Amino acid sequence: MTPGPTASRTARTTLRAGFALLLGLLLAVLLAAPAQAAGYRYWSFWEREGSSWSYATQGPAQLRPEDGSVQGFRFAVSAEADDSAAPRSKAAFAEICEDTEERAGRKRIALVLDFGTAADAPEGERPPKPRTACADVAEDASAADALAAVAPPLRYDSSAMLCAIDGYPRTGCGEQVSGAGEPSTGESSDAASPGTEESDSGSASGGDGPSAGLLVGAGAVAVLGVAALWQSRRRRG
Repeated sequence: MTPGPTASRTARTTLRAGFALLLGLLLAVLLAAPAQAAGYRYWSFWEREGSSWSYATQGPAQLRPEDGSVQGFRFAVSAEADDSAAPRSKAAFAEICEDTEERAGRKRIALVLDFGTAADAPEGERPPKPRTACADVAEDASAADALAAVAPPLRYDSSAMLCAIDGYPRTGCGEQVSGAGEPSTGESSDAASPGTEESDSGSASGGDGPSAGLLVGAGAVAVLGVAALWQSRRRRG
């Protein structure tokens, strides 16, 4: 049976109401979602070739740089390891180690230490001024050995992640921070290091907000409800 004018108007009204319900539901879910994490606050490790910095592919404890190398450390907040801000100094090896003589059985490693900006600093702390240093170390020394020679005290966490250089920062280690730059709820100093499988999967899922599946599911339920009302109206018409 073909629905009459009154039934058609009722169906159209019901359909519009259903779509309004769908939009309202999706908006409510989005507004209820907490802000996503911006990244991690940590010391990143860099190598210099010429005038360019590149993110180190090995940790400072594993890398054994050659004499004449330039290594950099930068404290910053970053969402991904390869997106971290590089050290801001462009000082060359000859400039950093000009007063350190070459010696047999030793090597010289130029270090750039960038403590970051006030915006990257943990609450209540102020970053020291960036500086450079020339480490005179044994031929088989690692970058971590060179760093320990010129910028103690160093602090590491239980997973051997570098937490502090020259005592900065006093607390914290690779903690996840919110968009406002503050540590997010539930994170501790043993949070996953940036670039690890755990932290990558966490950032991909968002952790704090609704998943895409939830949003799609909510929309599907609302659409099915609208369709059911439409069919019901047609049958009664």
